[in-house]
Amino acid sequence: MEFLKQLLGLSGVSGDESLVSDWLIKQILQRMGSWKVCPKIYSGEDFHDAILLKFGEPRTAVFAHIDTIGFMVRYNNQLIPIGGPEFIEGTKLVGKDSLGEIRCKLAGTEDAMFYDFPRAIERGTRLTFEQNIRISSGFIQAAYLDNRLGIYNAFRLCENLENGWVVFSTYEEHGGGSMPFLLKFIQETAPIKQALISDITWITEGIEHHQGVVISLRDKFIPRKKFLDRVLALADQSKIPYQLEVEAYGGSDGREVQFSPYAIDWCFIGAAEDHVHSPDEKVSLADLDAMISMYEYLMKEL
Repeated sequence: MEFLKQLLGLSGVSGDESLVSDWLIKQILQRMGSWKVCPKIYSGEDFHDAILLKFGEPRTAVFAHIDTIGFMVRYNNQLIPIGGPEFIEGTKLVGKDSLGEIRCKLAGTEDAMFYDFPRAIERGTRLTFEQNIRISSGFIQAAYLDNRLGIYNAFRLCENLENGWVVFSTYEEHGGGSMPFLLKFIQETAPIKQALISDITWITEGIEHHQGVVISLRDKFIPRKKFLDRVLALADQSKIPYQLEVEAYGGSDGREVQFSPYAIDWCFIGAAEDHVHSPDEKVSLADLDAMISMYEYLMKEL
């Protein structure tokens, strides 16, 4: 869990993912010598803060976004949300500007957010939820499990992956943006016809903790049923516990795949969390284990 704890401690609000990207590159370079296949790495300024790892002869790509929700400082103590953070008055926020470290409180209302801090914070400063990681009673609870657990799953997948793309994308929480150029690069370099979205979904009246990884049949967007049927047949074959999600709202990097000019099937597969987009996101460790196992199985069989 030390890798995950370090990852959870990093700030990576949409549009400011460089700290997470640099840390991931360092981890990849340190660890890939022990992986079953040594990937080709694509990163740097041509890819902004996204990272692509190409293993063997890819048939499938796994996408995990590395950004989070947060807040940006405006004027007169005002805050503007980045993505869709939950408003809970009094929540501790942290960040840094040229004058030093910041630890303040969230104030106001959902429609008019402010920070409570003894001095003015520089315009454009990003603020995030203060991190408090709790692991007990079969759960992990912390800020930004969405999508730090998706990153963790994708990174674990690299250990034994022989063929496939593992892609760490950016901007997902605030409208997307990196997926079009990432997909274009993949299709020009080693094209694929299918994709899995390594992300975190919601606990709802139909999705429960400890019941397995969630395979999403739809959110706001609808994947192709022919591909879903194939994924579900393999999921049954794997004997790994899973749940089926059907929702009318929400989205992911899957939206970008579906809206692209490429004929790529996609499916969102991930553990479910309570207290979405809050400092207290909560995920079952058993569901996280099922997610990791399901990805390893599907990437061998698809």
